Amino acid sequence: MAIAYQVTGEGRPVDLVLAPGTVSHLALNWDRPAAVRTIERLSSFARLIRFDKRGTGMSDRVTNAATIEERTDDIRAVMDAAGSESAVVFGASEGGWMSCVFAAQYPERSRGLIVWGCPATMIRKPGHPWGYEQEQYAQMVKALRHSWPSEEYVRTWGAGLGPDAPKELADEWLTYIQAAATPAAIVALEEMNGQVDIRDVLPSLKVPTLILVRERDPIASVEAMRDMTRLVPGARLLVFPGASHQIGGPGLDPEPVYAAIEEFVTGSAPAASGERFLATILVLDIVESTQRAALLGDAAWRNLLEEHYLHARRELERHRGVEVDTAGDGLLATFDGPAAAIRCARAIQSADRAVGLSTRAGVHCGEVERAGRAIRGIAVHLAARLAAAGQADEVVVSATVRDLAAGSGLRFEDRGVRELKGVPGSLQVLAVPR
Repeated sequence: MAIAYQVTGEGRPVDLVLAPGTVSHLALNWDRPAAVRTIERLSSFARLIRFDKRGTGMSDRVTNAATIEERTDDIRAVMDAAGSESAVVFGASEGGWMSCVFAAQYPERSRGLIVWGCPATMIRKPGHPWGYEQEQYAQMVKALRHSWPSEEYVRTWGAGLGPDAPKELADEWLTYIQAAATPAAIVALEEMNGQVDIRDVLPSLKVPTLILVRERDPIASVEAMRDMTRLVPGARLLVFPGASHQIGGPGLDPEPVYAAIEEFVTGSAPAASGERFLATILVLDIVESTQRAALLGDAAWRNLLEEHYLHARRELERHRGVEVDTAGDGLLATFDGPAAAIRCARAIQSADRAVGLSTRAGVHCGEVERAGRAIRGIAVHLAARLAAAGQADEVVVSATVRDLAAGSGLRFEDRGVRELKGVPGSLQVLAVPR
């Protein structure tokens, strides 16, 4: 039996083994922005060891679903192959079960245990009034025989993206899970999952344990995770906002989750303030928002704003932008580079025009200081002033942005040297033509 695994973050002082959810695919993860962000963030502080469970992804396919015992032994085998004597074991979704059992069986190899969105059992039963009725669950699994992969599975009891996830994201997941498991394999896996109950194992855990969940996870309820925490001696529960089973996704900030994992794994929290770094800053605001709100009325305006932020967050996800703030009717985000910021702004503006909104954007590259989730510094004010200097549907940038975007294929129109309110001195201003 060959188990595919991959190691990133070589040279880090602590090993972190990630046990995946029901299905995974090591190679295809690198084509998914949210997965890449998670891999890179976790690898920034730990030697990250990931694997595909037997029967899924790039590992050997099997005729029957692997048992919890076999899955647990796969963790041991992967650690042995990667030369890891001990590690923090991180079980995501269904991977939480095998991680708990492994940590209970091999405490000498488990520096700690992290569980994300995985209740002790998926089924309602005496002492566990959360989850699915057994018959209800059996019917859902039965339907998979003829509908794999299904959008319902992706949005609800499978990937748990939620009903409001963009269609593009759901389609991405459908392609991913279809490649990660055959219909027969997924049915066998989910039938097995409907039988798992690790409540009796939990009191035997003797390693530091951190349990994580989003407050409206469609698969793992907070109350079920709280009950699980009660059963593990000394365990700690952290609840994050959001209605998704995923760490990241549209409208979700994954950084607090990453920071909690980093603090647990390394024993020290990442810098919460005083950290200065170069960032590309996008400020985008709605033109004549006050007038539009008065014309439409509160309810209609609120619905229009929600639509604006929904597609704005979708584009942020596509272009690897990080939402910082949405004060008032504006949006503040950071990017790895200016071309991504400009293209994201253009995509948001295009979607806004389709619903009758006009927005203007300012983009600048400069040094900022992190203050918790916020960023501050003159560069932030400058991006805001650039946005204010633009007309409807314009992206206005600084000369710094133009210089750093060399080779991107973007064109810039010189708007002259201007003095911007609240910004010392004068600045060359450019616009990006549509």
